[in-house]
Amino acid sequence: MKNIRNFCIIAHIDHGKSTLADRLLETTGTVVGKDLQAQVLDDMELERERGITIKSHAIQMDYNYKGEKYVLNLIDTPGHVDFSYEVSRSIAACEGALLIVDATQGIQAQTISNLYLAIDNNLEIIPVLNKMDMPNAMPEEVKDQIEELIGCDRDDIIEASGKTGLGVDKILEAVVERIPAPTGDPDAPLQALVFDSEFNSFRGIITYCRIMNGSLKKGDIVKFVSTGKEYDADEIGVLRLEQEPRNELKTGDVGYIISGIKTSSEVKVGDTITHVECPCTTAIEGFKEVKPMVFAGIYPIDSEDYEDLRSSIEKLQLNDASLTFEPESSAALGFGFRCGFLGMLHMEIVQERLDREFNMNVITTVPNVMYIAHTTKGEVFEMHNPSDMPAPTVLDYIEEPYIKAQIITPTDYIGQIMTLCLGKRGVLIKQHYLTGNRIELNYEMPLAEIVFDFYDKLKSITKGYASFDYFQIGYRRANLVKLDILLNGESVDALSALIHFDNAYSFGKRICEKLKELIPRQQFDIAIQAAIGAKIISRETIKAVRKDVTAKCYGGDISRKRKLLEKQKKGKKRMKQIGNVEVPQKAFLAVLKLD
Repeated sequence: MKNIRNFCIIAHIDHGKSTLADRLLETTGTVVGKDLQAQVLDDMELERERGITIKSHAIQMDYNYKGEKYVLNLIDTPGHVDFSYEVSRSIAACEGALLIVDATQGIQAQTISNLYLAIDNNLEIIPVLNKMDMPNAMPEEVKDQIEELIGCDRDDIIEASGKTGLGVDKILEAVVERIPAPTGDPDAPLQALVFDSEFNSFRGIITYCRIMNGSLKKGDIVKFVSTGKEYDADEIGVLRLEQEPRNELKTGDVGYIISGIKTSSEVKVGDTITHVECPCTTAIEGFKEVKPMVFAGIYPIDSEDYEDLRSSIEKLQLNDASLTFEPESSAALGFGFRCGFLGMLHMEIVQERLDREFNMNVITTVPNVMYIAHTTKGEVFEMHNPSDMPAPTVLDYIEEPYIKAQIITPTDYIGQIMTLCLGKRGVLIKQHYLTGNRIELNYEMPLAEIVFDFYDKLKSITKGYASFDYFQIGYRRANLVKLDILLNGESVDALSALIHFDNAYSFGKRICEKLKELIPRQQFDIAIQAAIGAKIISRETIKAVRKDVTAKCYGGDISRKRKLLEKQKKGKKRMKQIGNVEVPQKAFLAVLKLD
């Protein structure tokens, strides 16, 4: 056990975690020859396309140091705020963390929030300054920032480059010397923490776990504490580039277990695995339940695919524990699911994965957040959907969730950021200079305002330099109204939204204009209206496609033309009564990207 080291790599997005992980795997000889490609651990097609890590990836390496063989279990984690739950689970399976900071960018918001996660779990932190080969690297300035943040010695910061391989040997030495070996009792009853799982159509569910106490042998009868179900450990092993079967996993090991489980609800991330004959007395404390920040409805395009969609989401949830869902129905779209996501990128990735991995083509409704409604009778209930809103006669007031936002930016962009936050109903709480030209701004603002495009706008006005992190601080009373979108007088519930009274008019006008561009013309006029209750606040009309019925009349009396036009008008009127308007999927998506 003294020769095992479990560590993860944490950093802000794009600071070079996965590239550095490649160099570690190459130096230790874990990956050789044709397997060596950029971002080896990002094995999902989507991760390679976008150049981001979505899942945390565990891999085992062997390293010889001073004549002794060490086993290093490395977990590469995502850097985007939407995947912070992956990071928190990886940290729970480790004793140490490499904190990577980009020498050209300096410390950014996610660096700080991931660092606090690691410190809360008492991890040994090894600071690494990456991208030292870049001509615009600022090592001395960034080292000052790291010293101020962690309070470490300047000599403890390792200079490295994932591209050239500079400093990789020093990192491996530091991992062996500074990170403590796992603590645990090899003779105690088995306790293993489930930190991830995935569905394999041939083998059933593959569970990834970290052995905290005791040991696990192939063929043992084990049980999952929270469900109480018992299984046979058909195959156990460690995670190399491929899964490598072993006969025994000991205390401190990170590995996998396959026991032929077919139902996804039987495996919960954060659960404890123990032996049936000699069970442990207490379960390991799992992870905090994740709180979804954004809610949206996901509906199958064809209502017959409802059950397939359910099983697809369940299988996806195994691999992405931060996704939550419950059934719901809508008048316009039929049966579907109300899903909770950690952010807009997370929502986009889930939709994309459903399409690629399960061939599920889905419609996603306008995302919103959870509100709390108070009625005049004193009842309190949650609203996930604008259609849950009680009638105005019984509604007393609505509360909406507020967040505390932390924005770190170069000082040149303070003005634009303040204008953006004010437009989003933000209130400046404090500002604090980290260094001469970097400032941290703390705002309190409604979560609903940052759901759509806040992050994108922040990145574009600051040329990508500002970084942003947030956490929820509770609910506050707000003046919200329900905005309905009507097509020919029929309400489209998938497009309705709860919105602040001050923004309702401009938002309704923009939606009407956008829908006018996107809905194809029909044989009859289509009226697009935005309404608050019975009051119409905006209207656009899509003119009918019409045949030129007067083309054959040349010369002669005007009444002949008028007669033909009247006849056409009657036909159009009849069509309008029986015609219905299809809203294309891109119209739903365009509403999310309203500028």
